[in-house]
Amino acid sequence: MRYLLLLIVMLWLSPGHAAVMLIYHHVAEDTPRVSSVTPAEFREHLRYLRDNNFEVIGLDVLINQLKEGKPIADNAVVITFDDSYENNFTTAHPILQEFGYPYTIFISPGAIDDRIGPVLTWQQVKKMSEDGVLVANHAMWHEHMARPVQGESEADWLKRMQNSILQAEQRIKDETGQHHKWLAYPYGEFSDALENLVAELGFIGIGQQSGAIGPLTKLTRIPRYPAAGQYADLKDLGQKFRTLAFPITDYLSANQVITSNPPLLRLKLNIDDFRPQQLRCYAGSEVLEPVWLDANTFEVKASKPVNRGRSRYNCTAPSLSKRGYFYWYSQPWLN
Repeated sequence: MRYLLLLIVMLWLSPGHAAVMLIYHHVAEDTPRVSSVTPAEFREHLRYLRDNNFEVIGLDVLINQLKEGKPIADNAVVITFDDSYENNFTTAHPILQEFGYPYTIFISPGAIDDRIGPVLTWQQVKKMSEDGVLVANHAMWHEHMARPVQGESEADWLKRMQNSILQAEQRIKDETGQHHKWLAYPYGEFSDALENLVAELGFIGIGQQSGAIGPLTKLTRIPRYPAAGQYADLKDLGQKFRTLAFPITDYLSANQVITSNPPLLRLKLNIDDFRPQQLRCYAGSEVLEPVWLDANTFEVKASKPVNRGRSRYNCTAPSLSKRGYFYWYSQPWLN
């Protein structure tokens, strides 16, 4: 019995059990390149997944595996779309149906209600839902959520964020019957305080920072790889399909909203499947040498302040047990 339990734990923590989630916005040829893939590129991505034996699973399957402590399917990929764009229905949906792949759309009900931009109609959302598409929360108005606006108290800000999350969830439930309690942060922006609120409301929080997903992934900051614009090239994206999640056990200093610049990243993690001396982090083109505070804790800090707006540190290390795979972690910063 003891051997069986040990085997189950080893399988659950296996480096092979890692998923990758992709984020798309537009599938079109006449939309901003930075957030778009063409229909041909999108079809090429799906064909690559099929021909290379990746398992495309629904976000519901992945979330259930994470919450219940079940093994994650090896080489699993989840497909998601943000921002409620109409071409998700007119262009992407038929292509995904051809391949038979499940996917999720994160929508902002207020934008749909007020017809802000080239967005889906509720009739289109309902048809997608009837076809099996998962419909989830992208806040009511696609607002910046990570911190209070100027002159707003933290209590008022948290109340406003709670109302946005819950109103959007209720509108989605009213229109489609779906009620998943998954929030994709608009612009990928979050903070420690917002993560705490999301957890208190019983929601899962999903970002836009890069990285794979494993059994220890924090459920209020699940990463996704962008797959549009400069990131649409399969020579780059194909390697990201073969990444693993660093087994982080404590986010000691990793609040996206920075209080000092350059920001300090400090993480505690399990190092059994990579050599600490091979871990490298990057701030843009600058290589950041990690400082190991103990056997499992490191910190990195850029030599100069990060730019205003959004930026990132990226950390990688090659896996010892899975040839050709790299651990990947991206820390977003909001200045």
